[in-house]
Amino acid sequence: MQIYLARNNVQAGPYTVDQLNIMLTSGEVVLDDLIWHDGMSSWQRLGDVTNNQLVYRPAPSTVTNTEVDNDSIITNVTVFPEDNAKDDQSSADKVSVDRLYGKPERQKTADDKFDMTTNREHKPNARVTLSKAHQKTVGNLVLAPVLLRVTATLINGALYLMAILPLVMALGKMDIDYSKFQDIQNMDAAYQYSMTLMESIPSSTLMMSQAFVFGLLALQLLFIILRGQSIGKLITGIRVVDQTTHKLPSFTRLVGIRTLLLIIIYNLLFSYVNIFGFVVIAINYIMASRSPDNMGWHDKLAKTLVVRADNSQLKK
Repeated sequence: MQIYLARNNVQAGPYTVDQLNIMLTSGEVVLDDLIWHDGMSSWQRLGDVTNNQLVYRPAPSTVTNTEVDNDSIITNVTVFPEDNAKDDQSSADKVSVDRLYGKPERQKTADDKFDMTTNREHKPNARVTLSKAHQKTVGNLVLAPVLLRVTATLINGALYLMAILPLVMALGKMDIDYSKFQDIQNMDAAYQYSMTLMESIPSSTLMMSQAFVFGLLALQLLFIILRGQSIGKLITGIRVVDQTTHKLPSFTRLVGIRTLLLIIIYNLLFSYVNIFGFVVIAINYIMASRSPDNMGWHDKLAKTLVVRADNSQLKK
């Protein structure tokens, strides 16, 4: 397949699919460029035929021998030969895409650094660029790697443990009969025993622990409502967005389903099945890692995505 590209009424090509994908990855070709090849009746925006992905996988149905004169599709264009030029043309006549109509200006990212002494901007090295090319994307969003999501969960868990630390230390000094919590058929007795333990803890310790816990939950809820991020997600630079709009989800999905429902489910899990609650969490992230959109069961329930945070996602 011979692929032609155009920008600003200037045409380049032909290229192979592999060459096009390499140029998409490097940023030499952008999604707003135009594309045409056999099987297409007219020029189209490249992003429209790739579903805004930085890779082009032409459908077999498009690879046909449609009789279309490429030179007549766009008028007033200058056609330059590329690598597949005719043998009688000199190498000096061959022009690459960036020489033909200029390599597009790359948007600044968090990886860019500015040197105050030289007033020059340092671009990330090729290794960083290559790793970003292999990230999963949906439209113009970069999906959050599952490892980052696990890290965010661990950070939130560590914050919760710090909040209840005074209570844990007080309980650690007591002689607790853990067998009373293992009898699932007699939960009333377990509840009464837990109340007895709480009454044995100094009131100042209980008040301190409660203040820490409720303060942490209030802060978490505030960040979730305003930014779609728990503290863990804020630290790791990821955010929850609506699966359709790619903006902050509705209050019901964000707080009702993803937050409060998860808190209730996980509290029940750890109350009744103890350490096996971690198994359920692990299964959720395993599902996310195998999903094309990195979606676990609670993502599918709330119809949300977890993505790399970007300020544009906060705009209404």
